Amino acid sequence: MTSSLFSAMRNPSIRVSMLAIFLFGFAGAATSPYQSVVGINELGLSDGLYSLLILAAATVNVIVSVSIGILADRIGNYRVLMSNAILFGVVGYGIVYVLPYQSSFLVSVLLFLPIYGAVYTLLFANVRSVARRMSGQDAGALTTGARAAISLAWVLVPGLVGFALAGGDSMLPAYLLASLGCSANLLLVFFSLPNERGVDPGLGKRLSYWTSFGEILAPRIFARVVAVAMITSTLHINAAVLPLIMTNAVSGSVTDIGIIAGVVAFLEVVFIFVWARIQVSLLPAKALALGTVIYIGYMVLLGLSSAPWHIYALTLISAFGAAALITIPITYLQELIADRPGLGSSLISVNIFMSGGLCAALFALGTRISDYSGTALLGGLGGLAGLGLLLLLEGGNRKATTP
Repeated sequence: MTSSLFSAMRNPSIRVSMLAIFLFGFAGAATSPYQSVVGINELGLSDGLYSLLILAAATVNVIVSVSIGILADRIGNYRVLMSNAILFGVVGYGIVYVLPYQSSFLVSVLLFLPIYGAVYTLLFANVRSVARRMSGQDAGALTTGARAAISLAWVLVPGLVGFALAGGDSMLPAYLLASLGCSANLLLVFFSLPNERGVDPGLGKRLSYWTSFGEILAPRIFARVVAVAMITSTLHINAAVLPLIMTNAVSGSVTDIGIIAGVVAFLEVVFIFVWARIQVSLLPAKALALGTVIYIGYMVLLGLSSAPWHIYALTLISAFGAAALITIPITYLQELIADRPGLGSSLISVNIFMSGGLCAALFALGTRISDYSGTALLGGLGGLAGLGLLLLLEGGNRKATTP
């Protein structure tokens, strides 16, 4: 699998795409850990307004991502669309640093950054467009390498930014770094990314805006998106409850949280390539089911943990299962609309939006009827329900296609 990736990297479009994906991850990793601190502590937003802002921003992002995915299929020019979207990132991060007011933060988070977030869809659509012309193993290596590039950014950047800004009075300089990263990405994409061909014009009416939305909402596709969202919501639940379990239920420290996050992020990068090897012999649905079982097991053990060392001992299981759930759904979702790289890749953003919403609902229910440990168990139950739905759908599909 690694040799396949190195072979694919000879393609200039892939080389530029991988670096662009890393720079996209750089901007997010530099600011996301500190966004609530800047918005609430430094600029004075209320908790309620900040929560509403994040929900609205996620809604804008998923609408824009799907729309741009449809447009990308119609015109086939990822370079121009990507350049325009990245420009929104340059401005969005930049105005928060240059004009540190509530109004500029609201405009940035609600408008500029959600549009910039559509770059994620375009990057994977571009990789998918190249992968369609390669053999199965080489194509799988591209998606693996692309997702690993983002994970690598999240391993390296948050700690470096935190170290660089340690002792300062503000985290606003993180937004300057993100804006500079977007500027570098804009120059890279605009001047170096080769144009990819669009999809077959013979698709005709399927390329229209409302017909494309109809494809996403078709029961065969939408039910699978729901199943994957239920599964990947476990990642969000874990991100929410692990720090709270560590500092409350098992009497750990904030330092423990940082160590575990760093170790898991590093191991995820390694295990992403392990899962790529596993997928050589397993269909995406079966590999996703296996990864889900492992991660549900982790969530159950997390909910039963009673000492800090228990959570430390779970890092291998956590990272191995998480590597599956952050990588395999990309391939699985793109394959649902295999002949539409843009629209198929936009399902990734739809999944992120839906899984985040499911996480919010499960977290609210879990903390109301139980404690943080019980919420982890409820998150695992939600993932189990998603797995059951996925197996039911895939089993029904096999029966339908059997002569």
